[in-house]
Amino acid sequence: MPSPSTFITLGLAISAVFIFWTLSATSSSPFARNFPRLYNKRICLLIAHPDDEAMFFAPTVLALTKPELGNHLKILCLSSGDADGLGHIRKKELQKSALQLGLRSESDVFIVDDPSRFPDSMKATWSESDVSSLLASAFAPEIASNASVKQKNAGDKPPNATIDVLLTFDKGGISNHPNHRSLYHGAVYFIRSLMKNKPGYTCPVSLYTLTTTSIWRKYIGVLDAPLTMANGALNALISAVTRSRAAKEDVPSRLLFVSSVNEWMTAQSAMIKAHQSQMVWFRYGWITFGRYMAVNDLKQEKV
Repeated sequence: MPSPSTFITLGLAISAVFIFWTLSATSSSPFARNFPRLYNKRICLLIAHPDDEAMFFAPTVLALTKPELGNHLKILCLSSGDADGLGHIRKKELQKSALQLGLRSESDVFIVDDPSRFPDSMKATWSESDVSSLLASAFAPEIASNASVKQKNAGDKPPNATIDVLLTFDKGGISNHPNHRSLYHGAVYFIRSLMKNKPGYTCPVSLYTLTTTSIWRKYIGVLDAPLTMANGALNALISAVTRSRAAKEDVPSRLLFVSSVNEWMTAQSAMIKAHQSQMVWFRYGWITFGRYMAVNDLKQEKV
Protein backbone atom coordinates (compact mmCIF):
# COMPACT_ATOMS: atom_id res chain seq x y z
CA MET A 1 0.00 0.00 0.00
CA PRO A 2 1.39 3.45 -0.88
CA SER A 3 2.76 5.42 2.04
CA PRO A 4 1.12 8.65 3.25
CA SER A 5 4.04 10.61 1.84
CA THR A 6 3.22 9.25 -1.63
CA PHE A 7 -0.33 10.60 -1.42
CA ILE A 8 0.97 13.93 -0.13
CA THR A 9 3.46 14.18 -3.00
CA LEU A 10 0.76 13.30 -5.53
CA GLY A 11 -1.59 15.86 -4.02
CA LEU A 12 1.06 18.58 -4.13
CA ALA A 13 1.89 17.73 -7.74
CA ILE A 14 -1.75 17.94 -8.81
CA SER A 15 -2.18 21.19 -6.88
CA ALA A 16 0.88 22.62 -8.61
CA VAL A 17 -0.57 21.74 -12.01
CA PHE A 18 -3.86 23.44 -11.17
CA ILE A 19 -2.03 26.56 -9.97
CA PHE A 20 0.07 26.54 -13.16
CA TRP A 21 -3.08 26.18 -15.27
CA THR A 22 -4.88 28.96 -13.41
CA LEU A 23 -2.01 31.41 -13.80
CA SER A 24 -0.79 30.49 -17.30
CA ALA A 25 -4.19 30.45 -19.04
CA THR A 26 -5.01 34.05 -18.12
CA SER A 27 -4.69 36.56 -20.95
CA SER A 28 -2.00 38.51 -19.08
CA SER A 29 0.36 35.55 -18.63
CA PRO A 30 3.48 35.25 -20.86
CA PHE A 31 2.26 31.83 -21.97
CA ALA A 32 -1.15 33.03 -23.16
CA ARG A 33 0.27 36.15 -24.83
CA ASN A 34 2.46 33.95 -27.01
CA PHE A 35 -0.24 31.48 -28.04
CA PRO A 36 -0.84 31.55 -31.81
CA ARG A 37 -3.89 33.56 -32.79
CA LEU A 38 -6.17 34.15 -35.75
CA TYR A 39 -7.33 37.70 -36.48
CA ASN A 40 -10.13 39.03 -38.69
CA LYS A 41 -10.91 35.64 -40.22
CA ARG A 42 -14.13 34.13 -41.53
CA ILE A 43 -14.14 30.75 -39.79
CA CYS A 44 -16.29 27.64 -40.14
CA LEU A 45 -16.30 24.94 -37.48
CA LEU A 46 -17.41 21.71 -39.18
CA ILE A 47 -18.90 19.19 -36.74
CA ALA A 48 -20.91 15.99 -37.02
CA HIS A 49 -23.37 16.21 -34.13
CA PRO A 50 -24.91 18.78 -31.81
CA ASP A 51 -22.67 18.83 -28.70
CA ASP A 52 -19.40 18.27 -30.64
CA GLU A 53 -18.80 22.01 -30.40
CA ALA A 54 -18.88 21.86 -26.58
CA MET A 55 -17.42 18.43 -25.82
CA PHE A 56 -14.48 18.72 -28.22
CA PHE A 57 -14.04 22.28 -29.51
CA ALA A 58 -15.10 24.51 -26.61
CA PRO A 59 -11.61 26.01 -25.97
CA THR A 60 -11.29 26.81 -29.69
CA VAL A 61 -14.71 28.43 -29.99
CA LEU A 62 -14.29 30.43 -26.78
CA ALA A 63 -10.88 31.69 -27.91
CA LEU A 64 -11.70 32.55 -31.53
CA THR A 65 -14.96 34.37 -30.77
CA LYS A 66 -13.30 36.96 -28.53
CA PRO A 67 -14.49 40.30 -29.98
CA GLU A 68 -11.02 41.87 -29.95
CA LEU A 69 -9.78 39.30 -32.49
CA GLY A 70 -12.31 40.42 -35.11
CA ASN A 71 -13.18 36.88 -36.25
CA HIS A 72 -16.59 35.73 -37.44
CA LEU A 73 -17.13 32.08 -36.53
CA LYS A 74 -19.94 29.93 -37.84
CA ILE A 75 -20.83 26.31 -37.08
CA LEU A 76 -21.85 23.83 -39.76
CA CYS A 77 -23.25 20.61 -38.26
CA LEU A 78 -23.91 17.77 -40.70
CA SER A 79 -26.55 15.94 -38.67
CA SER A 80 -29.24 16.72 -36.15
CA GLY A 81 -28.01 13.90 -33.89
CA ASP A 82 -31.24 11.99 -34.37
CA ALA A 83 -29.95 8.48 -33.55
CA ASP A 84 -32.27 8.34 -30.53
CA GLY A 85 -35.08 10.35 -32.10
CA LEU A 86 -34.07 13.60 -30.38
CA GLY A 87 -32.96 15.54 -33.41
CA HIS A 88 -35.63 18.24 -33.08
CA ILE A 89 -34.48 18.89 -29.51
CA ARG A 90 -30.78 18.72 -30.21
CA LYS A 91 -30.98 21.35 -32.96
CA LYS A 92 -32.21 23.91 -30.43
CA GLU A 93 -29.64 22.74 -27.89
CA LEU A 94 -26.81 23.38 -30.36
CA GLN A 95 -28.01 26.92 -31.01
CA LYS A 96 -28.23 27.61 -27.26
CA SER A 97 -24.77 26.17 -26.63
CA ALA A 98 -23.22 28.11 -29.50
CA LEU A 99 -24.44 31.40 -28.06
CA GLN A 100 -23.03 30.51 -24.66
CA LEU A 101 -19.66 29.76 -26.26
CA GLY A 102 -19.51 33.14 -27.98
CA LEU A 103 -21.16 32.95 -31.41
CA ARG A 104 -22.83 36.16 -32.51
CA SER A 105 -26.30 34.81 -33.24
CA GLU A 106 -28.36 31.68 -33.87
CA SER A 107 -28.16 32.43 -37.59
CA ASP A 108 -24.46 31.50 -37.45
CA VAL A 109 -25.41 27.89 -36.71
CA PHE A 110 -26.31 25.73 -39.74
CA ILE A 111 -27.65 22.22 -39.17
CA VAL A 112 -28.03 19.75 -42.03
CA ASP A 113 -30.82 17.24 -41.47
CA ASP A 114 -30.30 14.70 -44.26
CA PRO A 115 -30.12 11.18 -42.75
CA SER A 116 -29.97 9.61 -46.21
CA ARG A 117 -26.49 11.12 -46.73
CA PHE A 118 -25.40 11.93 -43.19
CA PRO A 119 -26.97 9.47 -40.73
CA ASP A 120 -26.08 9.85 -37.05
CA SER A 121 -24.63 6.40 -36.53
CA MET A 122 -21.58 4.71 -35.03
CA LYS A 123 -21.63 2.38 -38.04
CA ALA A 124 -21.94 4.92 -40.87
CA THR A 125 -19.06 6.45 -42.79
CA TRP A 126 -20.18 9.48 -44.73
CA SER A 127 -19.09 9.93 -48.34
CA GLU A 128 -16.16 12.34 -48.64
CA SER A 129 -17.58 13.64 -51.91
CA ASP A 130 -20.93 14.36 -50.22
CA VAL A 131 -19.21 16.28 -47.43
CA SER A 132 -17.09 18.15 -49.97
CA SER A 133 -20.09 18.99 -52.15
CA LEU A 134 -21.95 20.42 -49.20
CA LEU A 135 -18.95 22.55 -48.23
CA ALA A 136 -18.62 23.72 -51.82
CA SER A 137 -22.28 24.70 -52.08
CA ALA A 138 -21.98 26.65 -48.83
CA PHE A 139 -18.60 28.32 -49.25
CA ALA A 140 -17.29 27.85 -52.81
CA PRO A 141 -20.16 27.66 -55.30
CA GLU A 142 -17.75 28.07 -58.22
CA ILE A 143 -16.59 24.49 -57.68
CA ALA A 144 -20.08 23.17 -58.35
CA SER A 145 -20.59 25.41 -61.35
CA ASN A 146 -17.25 24.38 -62.84
CA ALA A 147 -18.16 20.74 -62.36
CA SER A 148 -21.48 21.08 -64.19
CA VAL A 149 -20.32 23.48 -66.90
CA LYS A 150 -16.79 23.26 -68.26
CA GLN A 151 -15.63 26.84 -68.31
CA LYS A 152 -12.93 27.83 -70.75
CA ASN A 153 -9.76 28.98 -69.05
CA ALA A 154 -11.21 28.20 -65.60
CA GLY A 155 -7.70 27.43 -64.42
CA ASP A 156 -6.70 31.04 -65.03
CA LYS A 157 -9.02 32.25 -62.28
CA PRO A 158 -7.78 32.19 -58.68
CA PRO A 159 -9.66 29.91 -56.28
CA ASN A 160 -12.30 31.73 -54.31
CA ALA A 161 -14.19 30.97 -51.09
CA THR A 162 -16.35 32.81 -48.59
CA ILE A 163 -14.41 31.47 -45.58
CA ASP A 164 -10.75 31.82 -44.65
CA VAL A 165 -10.45 28.99 -42.13
CA LEU A 166 -12.06 25.57 -41.82
CA LEU A 167 -11.83 23.70 -38.50
CA THR A 168 -12.77 20.05 -37.96
CA PHE A 169 -11.64 16.68 -36.57
CA ASP A 170 -8.44 14.96 -37.65
CA LYS A 171 -8.39 11.50 -39.22
CA GLY A 172 -8.62 9.87 -35.76
CA GLY A 173 -11.85 11.71 -34.98
CA ILE A 174 -10.85 12.05 -31.26
CA SER A 175 -13.22 9.22 -30.30
CA ASN A 176 -12.75 7.21 -33.53
CA HIS A 177 -16.39 7.93 -34.40
CA PRO A 178 -16.84 7.24 -38.14
CA ASN A 179 -18.93 10.40 -38.57
CA HIS A 180 -16.08 12.47 -37.10
CA ARG A 181 -13.47 10.81 -39.28
CA SER A 182 -15.65 11.35 -42.35
CA LEU A 183 -15.47 15.12 -41.80
CA TYR A 184 -11.68 15.05 -42.04
CA HIS A 185 -11.71 13.18 -45.34
CA GLY A 186 -14.51 15.36 -46.70
CA ALA A 187 -12.70 18.57 -45.72
CA VAL A 188 -9.48 17.40 -47.40
CA TYR A 189 -11.48 16.48 -50.52
CA PHE A 190 -13.03 19.97 -50.49
CA ILE A 191 -9.64 21.70 -50.29
CA ARG A 192 -8.29 19.56 -53.12
CA SER A 193 -11.37 20.31 -55.22
CA LEU A 194 -10.92 24.01 -54.52
CA MET A 195 -7.35 23.89 -55.82
CA LYS A 196 -7.93 21.51 -58.73
CA ASN A 197 -6.43 22.90 -61.94
CA LYS A 198 -5.21 25.97 -60.05
CA PRO A 199 -1.42 25.64 -60.20
CA GLY A 200 0.53 28.59 -58.89
CA TYR A 201 -2.25 29.88 -56.65
CA THR A 202 -2.42 29.86 -52.87
CA CYS A 203 -5.40 28.09 -51.32
CA PRO A 204 -7.79 30.70 -49.87
CA VAL A 205 -8.91 28.32 -47.09
CA SER A 206 -6.65 27.08 -44.28
CA LEU A 207 -7.72 23.69 -42.91
CA TYR A 208 -7.02 22.99 -39.23
CA THR A 209 -7.75 19.66 -37.55
CA LEU A 210 -8.11 18.87 -33.84
CA THR A 211 -5.36 16.54 -32.66
CA THR A 212 -6.36 13.08 -31.44
CA THR A 213 -4.38 12.08 -28.34
CA SER A 214 -3.70 8.80 -26.57
CA ILE A 215 -6.48 7.56 -24.34
CA TRP A 216 -4.61 8.36 -21.11
CA ARG A 217 -4.11 11.97 -22.16
CA LYS A 218 -7.73 12.22 -23.22
CA TYR A 219 -8.97 11.67 -19.68
CA ILE A 220 -6.51 13.62 -17.53
CA GLY A 221 -8.35 16.89 -18.04
CA VAL A 222 -6.45 20.03 -17.14
CA LEU A 223 -3.46 17.94 -16.07
CA ASP A 224 -2.71 17.71 -19.78
CA ALA A 225 -2.36 21.50 -20.05
CA PRO A 226 1.33 21.77 -19.06
CA LEU A 227 2.33 19.01 -21.49
CA THR A 228 0.36 20.51 -24.36
CA MET A 229 1.65 24.01 -23.60
CA ALA A 230 5.25 22.75 -23.52
CA ASN A 231 4.74 21.04 -26.88
CA GLY A 232 3.12 24.22 -28.18
CA ALA A 233 6.06 26.34 -27.07
CA LEU A 234 8.50 23.98 -28.80
CA ASN A 235 6.45 23.99 -32.00
CA ALA A 236 6.21 27.78 -31.88
CA LEU A 237 10.00 28.02 -31.58
CA ILE A 238 10.51 25.67 -34.52
CA SER A 239 7.91 27.58 -36.54
CA ALA A 240 9.60 30.90 -35.75
CA VAL A 241 12.94 29.58 -36.98
CA THR A 242 11.32 28.23 -40.12
CA ARG A 243 9.52 31.51 -40.84
CA SER A 244 12.75 33.43 -40.43
CA ARG A 245 14.08 31.56 -43.44
CA ALA A 246 10.97 31.99 -45.58
CA ALA A 247 8.13 34.38 -46.15
CA LYS A 248 5.94 34.83 -43.09
CA GLU A 249 2.64 33.02 -43.42
CA ASP A 250 -0.69 34.73 -42.85
CA VAL A 251 -1.80 31.97 -40.50
CA PRO A 252 0.17 29.84 -38.01
CA SER A 253 0.93 26.18 -38.70
CA ARG A 254 -0.51 25.19 -35.32
CA LEU A 255 -3.14 26.58 -32.98
CA LEU A 256 -3.17 26.07 -29.22
CA PHE A 257 -6.02 27.01 -26.91
CA VAL A 258 -5.96 26.45 -23.15
CA SER A 259 -9.09 27.71 -21.42
CA SER A 260 -8.97 29.73 -18.23
CA VAL A 261 -10.92 28.46 -15.23
CA ASN A 262 -13.83 30.75 -16.12
CA GLU A 263 -13.81 29.56 -19.74
CA TRP A 264 -13.72 25.93 -18.60
CA MET A 265 -16.78 26.63 -16.44
CA THR A 266 -18.49 28.24 -19.44
CA ALA A 267 -17.87 25.07 -21.44
CA GLN A 268 -19.29 23.02 -18.56
CA SER A 269 -22.38 25.21 -18.57
CA ALA A 270 -22.79 24.85 -22.33
CA MET A 271 -23.02 21.09 -21.89
CA ILE A 272 -25.06 20.93 -18.69
CA LYS A 273 -27.54 23.73 -19.38
CA ALA A 274 -27.76 23.69 -23.19
CA HIS A 275 -27.32 20.01 -24.07
CA GLN A 276 -29.62 18.69 -21.36
CA SER A 277 -30.85 15.77 -23.47
CA GLN A 278 -27.31 14.39 -23.64
CA MET A 279 -26.35 14.65 -19.98
CA VAL A 280 -26.48 10.98 -19.03
CA TRP A 281 -24.17 9.81 -16.22
CA PHE A 282 -21.03 9.12 -18.26
CA ARG A 283 -21.10 12.59 -19.85
CA TYR A 284 -20.46 14.09 -16.41
CA GLY A 285 -17.25 12.09 -16.36
CA TRP A 286 -16.25 13.45 -19.77
CA ILE A 287 -16.89 17.11 -18.99
CA THR A 288 -15.04 16.76 -15.66
CA PHE A 289 -12.01 14.74 -16.77
CA GLY A 290 -11.92 15.20 -20.55
CA ARG A 291 -8.90 17.26 -21.67
CA TYR A 292 -10.81 18.60 -24.71
CA MET A 293 -13.03 20.61 -22.36
CA ALA A 294 -9.94 22.65 -21.41
CA VAL A 295 -7.23 22.05 -24.03
CA ASN A 296 -7.33 22.14 -27.83
CA ASP A 297 -4.37 21.86 -30.16
CA LEU A 298 -4.95 22.00 -33.89
CA LYS A 299 -2.63 21.41 -36.83
CA GLN A 300 -2.82 23.07 -40.22
CA GLU A 301 -3.18 20.37 -42.84
CA LYS A 302 -0.89 20.57 -45.87
CA VAL A 303 -3.23 19.22 -48.53
